[in-house]
Amino acid sequence: MIEPVALPESTPTMAAWEPDTMTHRFPPRTPLDVTIAIATFVFSGLVDPSFATALTRHVGPGQPFAAIGDIAWESLAPGDSVLIHARPAPYAEKWVLCRVGTQALPIVVKGIPDGSGNLPVITGLNATTRPQLNFWSENRGIIKIGGANTPPDVMPAWIVVENLDLTSAHTPNTFTGRNGVTAWAGNAAGIYIEKGQHIVVRGCRFRDCGNGFFSAYQSSDVLVEGCRYDDNGNASSIFEHNNYTETFGITFQYNWFGPLKIGAGGNNLKDRSAGCVIRYNWIEGGNRQLDLVDSDYPELYDDPSYRNTFVYGNVMIERDADGNSQVAHYGGDSGSTSHYRQGTLWFFHNTVVSRRAGNTTLFRLSSAGETADARNNIVLVTATGNRLAMLDLAGTLTITQNWFKTGWVNSHSGAANVINNGQITGSDPGFRNVAADSFELKATSPCLDQASAAAPATLPGHAVVREYVRHQSSRARPTNGARDLGAYEYATVSAVPDGGVRSIARLLAANSPSRGPFQFRLADAPATRAPIEIFDVQGRLVARAEKKDADGPWVWEPSVVQAPGMYFARVGAFTARVVLVR
Repeated sequence: MIEPVALPESTPTMAAWEPDTMTHRFPPRTPLDVTIAIATFVFSGLVDPSFATALTRHVGPGQPFAAIGDIAWESLAPGDSVLIHARPAPYAEKWVLCRVGTQALPIVVKGIPDGSGNLPVITGLNATTRPQLNFWSENRGIIKIGGANTPPDVMPAWIVVENLDLTSAHTPNTFTGRNGVTAWAGNAAGIYIEKGQHIVVRGCRFRDCGNGFFSAYQSSDVLVEGCRYDDNGNASSIFEHNNYTETFGITFQYNWFGPLKIGAGGNNLKDRSAGCVIRYNWIEGGNRQLDLVDSDYPELYDDPSYRNTFVYGNVMIERDADGNSQVAHYGGDSGSTSHYRQGTLWFFHNTVVSRRAGNTTLFRLSSAGETADARNNIVLVTATGNRLAMLDLAGTLTITQNWFKTGWVNSHSGAANVINNGQITGSDPGFRNVAADSFELKATSPCLDQASAAAPATLPGHAVVREYVRHQSSRARPTNGARDLGAYEYATVSAVPDGGVRSIARLLAANSPSRGPFQFRLADAPATRAPIEIFDVQGRLVARAEKKDADGPWVWEPSVVQAPGMYFARVGAFTARVVLVR
């Protein structure tokens, strides 16, 4: 039996933002909904006629294009897709995206996993560049979204990049570009957004690069979801990070931020953006988990959205002896305090676990102008409670209805302005299994039904409605009366033998990977005779199976012509994935 996998939260293929609130304008859809909707529009004549001329180009073994450089990146048009199929050997290639899609017809670059679910690997080691492309800052990213000489320079827009494993862009590695063999910059990234609007990066992996993912100040409306970051940064350097962004309007959700490269001194998620939202992620390790500091550009620091940063529904793990003892830094680091955030960090319904043997400090606020509002969080230190401090000197922190280990202190650094509106303390928050990183709550947890009201400034755009699922996915947060503290909500769907740990309603798949047939069952959910639908990785419906009886399984027996690879099963709101091998 494979583990159940929830598809990412229903989100549009491209994000659109209201300028004043940085919230999504339109109702969420799943990628499958988008596929079905586009097909409906095409057949009904309601979509832009250019959709009919949009091209899908396949790259890889047995495909029309053997190499990524065979694609005419300089002539991509709205609605075009480039599908890069996984193969045993990495693709040692790099390119620029300097083209414009539309909201209805984005330009899509998508990896197609192999039969075992492995993403196509794109390596910067000895990478080559399509000769017809000519662009500056070649040494900054395997995929650059930004300016070029060829194709003609534009503001790239409405671009989706998903399901690529990007690696090895760092010194001393080299690539071949317009100036011949060239060394990568120390701060090279898997994806480097120099400029661009309405960009989605989904399901990618960033590893063994200087910066994993980088976006500069001329970027706007960027969504990063379901990605994995690990092993980035440079040993003995504090200047490169898993993530380094400076964007007008950026949301991180369902991402797995793992530890940086051994010996690297960078942060896990470093950001200088206006309109930054960090929700439903797993963030483990780094000098700090979050380093939210100042922008150098008035386009960002003069915008009202720069003054509010929203961090919620995340799991954060502070490893022992891993860099700075502070979990989150908010404000600035340039020394130009007039450009600091000078606003509020809204920090709520997070689960923070510190495994430090020594001191842990939850927040550092850079100056008197910074404030933080922390409510409804769970913060567990494995050391004694007096090792946990709230604030390092400057700024004002308001704490409301959080769970802390008994003995916590305001500061390890002297006097600190901490406004205490009442907390819950104890020795054990009632996690399912701390050693196994299972931070869901038991039925006996003191954190159940203890949440205070949300801060009005966080509603309605930042209501906590999802939960992170290990790894790189999410599920709906259960609603069953009063809210619990932390990133996970206990739900009494069914009892289990261990004394009350909840079971999540889910779709289970058996006999994967295999040639089939595959069996599917709903666990901890009412019986149903609704059919199960099977989709391929491109969102196309390939099969539908009926149940023989309400209490039995669904059975999908793939046809002999069914291509090997990953498939998704769906029953109502529940999904699971299987891998077909031949």
